[in-house]
Amino acid sequence: MIEQTQQNNQLPAEIKMAWKELKVLHHLKTAGFKKNFGFTCSYLFQLVFVLLFHHKNWFRLLESKKGEMFPGKDTVYRFLNHSGYAWRRFLTLLSCSTIDKVQTLTSMHRVSVFVVDDSMFERNRSKAVEMLSRFKDHATGCYYKGFRMLTLGWSDGHTFIPVDFSLLASLKSQINGMMEGIDKRTSGYKPRLEALLPAPEVIPAMIDRAIQSGMSASYVLMDSWFTHAPLIQSVRARDLDVIGMVKADNKRYLVGQRRLSLQELYHTATPVRRKKKGILRSIHTELSPGIPVIMVFVRHRSNKKQWLAILCTDCSLTEEEVIKIYSIRWDIEVFFKCAKSLLRLQKESQGRSYDLLISHTTIVFSRYILLAWQHRQSTDQRTLGGLFHLLCDEVSQLDWAVALKQLIDLIEDIAQKANKKITKLIKTQLQQWIMGLPSYIKGYLPNLSCES
Repeated sequence: MIEQTQQNNQLPAEIKMAWKELKVLHHLKTAGFKKNFGFTCSYLFQLVFVLLFHHKNWFRLLESKKGEMFPGKDTVYRFLNHSGYAWRRFLTLLSCSTIDKVQTLTSMHRVSVFVVDDSMFERNRSKAVEMLSRFKDHATGCYYKGFRMLTLGWSDGHTFIPVDFSLLASLKSQINGMMEGIDKRTSGYKPRLEALLPAPEVIPAMIDRAIQSGMSASYVLMDSWFTHAPLIQSVRARDLDVIGMVKADNKRYLVGQRRLSLQELYHTATPVRRKKKGILRSIHTELSPGIPVIMVFVRHRSNKKQWLAILCTDCSLTEEEVIKIYSIRWDIEVFFKCAKSLLRLQKESQGRSYDLLISHTTIVFSRYILLAWQHRQSTDQRTLGGLFHLLCDEVSQLDWAVALKQLIDLIEDIAQKANKKITKLIKTQLQQWIMGLPSYIKGYLPNLSCES
């Protein structure tokens, strides 16, 4: 008989409770993740999920002393490269259940919003990655190789939950094309087709999937790159209002019988005399398809001589309410920073297939969801970064906790083989020693029983 290797898929003690509360493995099974033989999908997913907290990649982890306790790298990469797994379905189930739990902790009068934005997904050192494209970073003016990570998130102003994403490629500046021989019936084929669509066509589909899964929000917040009339009209058709930044381009706004540019609209707007000195002017106007909006002009924070324009399709809101709701959009920027700096988005895995990019990004989003839920439940002022490093320390403690449990099991096994007097003596001494341990060590031995 070949001895079975013990599966080492330890979770940090602080995250175990959140893992069970959010029913992560249950959502994984509901999304159709299963294998006919070998390591289960639940075990492999949990293994990849915890890898980050070891501060190692797969190569260093398998080269370490405890590398024999883990499956081979090819096993893990076959799981991540599988095109038949519905990663989007899993992320939707997990985010929806988390939002339901968050809403029970939120006042009914609190505004909830959907936030849309994109971020760079860089693979500058890659050459053979599937559907790799070249994009321009408008912040720096430089070009990069990779994808545009279009993301839809939900927020109530305190907790941000990523709901959906799409790694957009480009038809015009594409370096590599779609993998040949991909089965068009699989779950991995649909995201590939979606990656070639423009962002304004992908966003309404994301919102539809979120609403159909049971999520609700009052507003959709977006940056100036997305605040255009066709997308606003599409969002309004779904009974959602839009609040977004507007840039001074060729758009015209209808005031009476005049069609004005944004600069002309600012001079036509009525100055606002309020306690908030940052709010300069506001005016009710219409977009070209006949959408009534309110335009609020605020002072630029770094350049006092300039101003910024914020558009809102809910004309019943005051200027202060428009600014307050739009400030929630910053949550998605914090999410992008945390995912790339702490959770190793785009760095943890160097796979070449589009399926692996989707699975890796989904696992990173899942880590953030659990951290966000853990942060929402805590009563202290720890940031997500502080909570992340605390969980990393927790993983390092789990190794000696497992060793301690194995030592106690060995002592119990020896005691059972001895005569009754020695067995009773060993168990009594062991029980007294355990009773004298600190409570935080006892917490790692929940199922230990030393009674005869």
